[in-house]
Amino acid sequence: MTKKISPTFTLLALAVSAFAIGSTEFISVGLIPLLIQSFYVSMAQAGMTVSVYALGIMVGAPLMTLLTGQINRHTLMVIIMLLFILGNLVAAFAPAFIILLAGRVIAALAHGIFMTVASVIAADVVAPSKRASAIAVMFTGLTVATVTGVPMGTMIGQLGGWRWSFIFISVIGVIGLIADYILVPRNLPLPSKATAKGILRVLGNPQLLLALLVTALGYGGTFVAYTYLSPLLEQKMGWSAGAVVVILVVYGLMVAIGNTLGGRWANAKPLAALLKMFTGLFVTLLVLTFTSGSHWLGLLTVLFMGFFAFMNVPGLQLYIVQLAEKNTPNDITMASALNIAAFNVGIALGSGIGGQVTSQFGLSWTPVFGAGMVAISIGLTLGLIKLARPAKRLVKKFNRI
Repeated sequence: MTKKISPTFTLLALAVSAFAIGSTEFISVGLIPLLIQSFYVSMAQAGMTVSVYALGIMVGAPLMTLLTGQINRHTLMVIIMLLFILGNLVAAFAPAFIILLAGRVIAALAHGIFMTVASVIAADVVAPSKRASAIAVMFTGLTVATVTGVPMGTMIGQLGGWRWSFIFISVIGVIGLIADYILVPRNLPLPSKATAKGILRVLGNPQLLLALLVTALGYGGTFVAYTYLSPLLEQKMGWSAGAVVVILVVYGLMVAIGNTLGGRWANAKPLAALLKMFTGLFVTLLVLTFTSGSHWLGLLTVLFMGFFAFMNVPGLQLYIVQLAEKNTPNDITMASALNIAAFNVGIALGSGIGGQVTSQFGLSWTPVFGAGMVAISIGLTLGLIKLARPAKRLVKKFNRI
């Protein structure tokens, strides 16, 4: 008889692996100045280490879901972490910039399928009233990575070279692999078989499609500015490279606080909570437009940006699962995969726009374009709220009858 593993320990294993994955997703944000010096590339080209990674997740999440849907969940988690470690080792020993990007894509394939599967597992192992909080616990690994993993990797890169940063991430990946092997149950139920038709069913549902757009634009808006945060802090606000490491730690703490609160606020009414979160992020990005040239005011605004940046993640992931349960119950895993892809469409779009903005207008303009993306997501969220109201009215009328 297999010994039952507590949901708390399962969530812990997912969080540890998410920490490793979160560290590699954003590590290049702190390494952009070093990559420019090492490979003699432009700032926009160095920013591709973020956008290419996001594109890898965008394609990899649904594709890997189709290919791995019937693999035992425990075995799949082990495979995912091995792929993740391989990608980071390729990046660490890359002799050319194109090889570095290839390593980022390999790691991204692991990232996409991990977040897809882990989100569903986290939501399933707890009571329905705690699902957003459970997803937030799993995503805590990502937020802790921004607090410690990314700054530590940046510091290692500054002290010993950027290659050691990716070696450091690989070591964290080994720890995540061990945690998954020990703490993820071996008898988790397999989801309904994911199919290509499932992708069409999810994308063909107006509410689900609208929700995916909200995820891409609302989450991605931050990355227009965040991708170039290190140059923004150093060149525009006048902070030293050493100070940037400390700032990234504090920024990560703000992200962790925002993520935790966002999970709690989204448990009951995710849409209403998301509307408030997006509004706060929109205002903060607009303010950063005017404070980006100020030493202290700029820093304060950046920290507020961190507070709102990841706050929407648990609510967005919970809402897509809830919609899939109602509208496409056989495609919940695929809906989750497409939402993970949508997060990274936003990252790729945001960082890509940021690269063009820095080239054409300068660093100070990145928050303006980020605010524009978030503004569109606010309008789409209002649209989702209007679509949800008629359904609620019909339920009330039916109950009266």
